[in-house]
Amino acid sequence: MPERTPLQILIFTILFLLGVWIALSLVTATGNLSFLWVAVIALIIAVLVAAAFKIADQWEKAVVLRLGEFRGLSGPGPFFIIPLVERVAYWIDHRIITTTFKAEKTLTRDTVPVDVEAVLFWKVVNTEKADLEVEDYRSAISWASQTALREVIGKSFLADMLEGREKLDKELQVIIDLRTEQWGVKISSVEIRDILIPTELQDAMSMQAQAERERQARIILGDSEKQVAAKFEEAARSYVHNPTALHLRAMNMLFEGLKTRGAMMVVVPASILDSMSLGDTTGIVALARTMAEEKERKEETGGGGESPPSPPGQPGKKPGY
Repeated sequence: MPERTPLQILIFTILFLLGVWIALSLVTATGNLSFLWVAVIALIIAVLVAAAFKIADQWEKAVVLRLGEFRGLSGPGPFFIIPLVERVAYWIDHRIITTTFKAEKTLTRDTVPVDVEAVLFWKVVNTEKADLEVEDYRSAISWASQTALREVIGKSFLADMLEGREKLDKELQVIIDLRTEQWGVKISSVEIRDILIPTELQDAMSMQAQAERERQARIILGDSEKQVAAKFEEAARSYVHNPTALHLRAMNMLFEGLKTRGAMMVVVPASILDSMSLGDTTGIVALARTMAEEKERKEETGGGGESPPSPPGQPGKKPGY
């Protein structure tokens, strides 16, 4: 808080002008210049009164010392001190204050160098202790926080620090609060902002995480294939004693393929055709198609000419015999 306030300047101006006016009035009335000392006396009084008047804000407490001894606390609001005898040594802020602190290149329990940044939230609860028990409580709190942070880092593994920040926050709060309690300071909370690790270690951890994700993907794919195989096995058991259902299913698959694509080539082993009795069916279809083509060719040639070919395996007969 600044030592001079507009109200102090106003008090000084009013008292000094009042003394000058009285001095000029006496000099004018009597013609004696010795009354000018009244103005000097008014100046001294104005300076002392303005210096004695103090104002503390709502969140502040003033530590007043009388000839070097602790007299008491004053504020918030206006108050007076005895000039030249008493003085305000400190203005203590009673609001919650934030302090940032960090630990650089600190080794964890598994010998990994890390840089850690944290924020401390604290409040002065005992103004007398904060003023009399420590020289500079702000600097003391900052150094105590840094040493506590290094101590906690040295006892923790890197994985625990990355996964369990809340646990580290509570542990830091307890350690720092024990150290600052004797200074009249209460630690509200500690929050770790960031944990920086070397670039090489970041790359290694990224590769490890990628490999772990690939392993999980392969496991999921294997489980899916296992479930599909189990369903196929269950379907096969339902078709074992019902060949008609199996034939209908095969025909339905061919129909669906032809309906969606218009034409489809299906390559299957001959054993499957034999088991499904599809080989005979395809032979009959082929024979019917050959006979139809032969009939169309006869109609085109007029029905005469060459004799129809003999069935395979039987020698042909000469005409006239």
